[in-house]
Amino acid sequence: MEKKVAICPGSFDPITNGHLDIIQRGAKIFDEVIVVIFNNSSKSPLFTAEERAHLIELSVKHMPNVSVDVWLVY
Repeated sequence: MEKKVAICPGSFDPITNGHLDIIQRGAKIFDEVIVVIFNNSSKSPLFTAEERAHLIELSVKHMPNVSVDVWLVY
């Protein structure tokens, strides 16, 4: 059986309870959820991409099938 993987993209600046709700729902349905942080050049970010990744990692540490990645696109 193939592994079901979901990608949850966004700027997550900052991560909200709504984001976490979607991630948690996805973690129940999919074998793996990858939260991908994108830079949105039309926004002035409050946190750096690395800070956002750290905040998300802290927020999802109880979900072993969720990982965080940063894609810097300019």
